[in-house]
Amino acid sequence: MALSLFAMQGYAQQKPERASTAEAEAMVKKAIDFYKKNGKEKSMAEFVKNPGPFIDRDLYVTVYNPAGDALAHINPKMVGKNMMELRDADGKYHIKERMEASKKGQSGWQDFKFFNPVSKKIEPKRMYWEKHDNLVFACGAYKPE
Repeated sequence: MALSLFAMQGYAQQKPERASTAEAEAMVKKAIDFYKKNGKEKSMAEFVKNPGPFIDRDLYVTVYNPAGDALAHINPKMVGKNMMELRDADGKYHIKERMEASKKGQSGWQDFKFFNPVSKKIEPKRMYWEKHDNLVFACGAYKPE
């Protein structure tokens, strides 16, 4: 009986397959705290490590400068490129939208569709972003249709 209780406890502590929007927001705050303590160069290197402390299931940190250049992303092909013209599956310029919003506020949420690295499908995504040191840090949670 003790063994089955132990097994049930382990199962209950496993993370769900999909992350929540609260976890996405917490990941952005974790990334900004790391950045404050370790600086830009070390932080960007850590943010893209896969596996690493800033990639968890379908969560990953992205960082953009005001011009829309990707400084950190789970997809190494995107790092160093200007992403302002990137559109989602519905034609929405989601990076441009986020950069415009960051000119007016310090943080916010946005919805768009993007490739989920876990499911390998285009899915709706709810992205939390926060501005720090003239950079936009973001992380989002995917929601199946």
